[in-house]
Amino acid sequence: MPSNLPYRIALNGYGRIGRCVLRAFHERGAAFSFDIVALNDLADIASLEYLTRFDSTHGRFPGQVGVEGDCLRLNGRRVAVLRQATPEAIDWRALGIDLLLECSGVYHTRADGLRFLHAGVPRVLFSQPMASEADIDATVVMGINQHGLTGRERLVSNASCTTNCSVPLLRLLDDALGLEYVSITTIHSAMNDQPVIDAYHHEDLRRTRSAFQSVIPVSTGLARGIERLLPELSGRIQAKAVRVPTVNVSCLDITLQVARDTDAREINRILREAAAAGPLKGLLAYTELPHASCDFNHDPHSAIVDGSLTQVSGPRLVNVLAWFDNEWGFANRMLDVAEHYLSVAHSAAERN
Repeated sequence: MPSNLPYRIALNGYGRIGRCVLRAFHERGAAFSFDIVALNDLADIASLEYLTRFDSTHGRFPGQVGVEGDCLRLNGRRVAVLRQATPEAIDWRALGIDLLLECSGVYHTRADGLRFLHAGVPRVLFSQPMASEADIDATVVMGINQHGLTGRERLVSNASCTTNCSVPLLRLLDDALGLEYVSITTIHSAMNDQPVIDAYHHEDLRRTRSAFQSVIPVSTGLARGIERLLPELSGRIQAKAVRVPTVNVSCLDITLQVARDTDAREINRILREAAAAGPLKGLLAYTELPHASCDFNHDPHSAIVDGSLTQVSGPRLVNVLAWFDNEWGFANRMLDVAEHYLSVAHSAAERN
């Protein structure tokens, strides 16, 4: 399956994030220097075609979808479909890929990553945080630290949707005001580790309860994830999370104790200007309209600040609310990091 694009990417796992990544790739057209040439998932190809064509959250696929032998055919491009349960069962080297996007969410350790490398994958970008910093060569959040990639990394994580939403905001406000303490509540849509009706589904007993009948507190590693990227805030962040009965779009309720006096007008000015220009343009958006969560379905930004809800008490206790499409925004960041990662890796190879 030759491609006229210089880089070749494969997907491992074709669930919510994998399908959003492939769909966002096609929606954004010629925005990338790579092609997606293969995917691995255990479902049969007819089911994968159906789930690609129709999506309850994001609508119909933007273009033509079909099956051609062992490939999906999407807008004239063929994507080879593999059905293997383990990394070792695939001859990744024979596929000639430059990068694997690991979207199954199953793998969390360096040992897991090495299984892909030993099977012929040259480099892996994970769609989930890894178990510890030692398990990954780099964790990247666009707009924050992507320029730290050297091209030598082989295992990279795209962090989480909540980390991609929170870290740019925290860095921005820390630079402007100084952050002393941070408390974040994630209000997150239901996920597939929850059952539709009460049933054993997870060792966390709260997650055995019906996803669509309750607001359900769950554990979160957000504070730990933020500290990896903003170590200057270590020991000063707390986070909790609740799942709510919606299918997509989440928000962060962020409370900050800042180092100097401020007011809501200044906070909103900082956020509005950062959304309009600078390194966060296209990643951060700002609004003061009376929105509900569904208004941000299919929104590609990492965070959309609702300035109408910004509050300041004290005058050093700040509260900010930021929306994010936990599927679509994150999938778009996967593509952005993949583009940057491959570019840096190519430059490093040319220097050597």
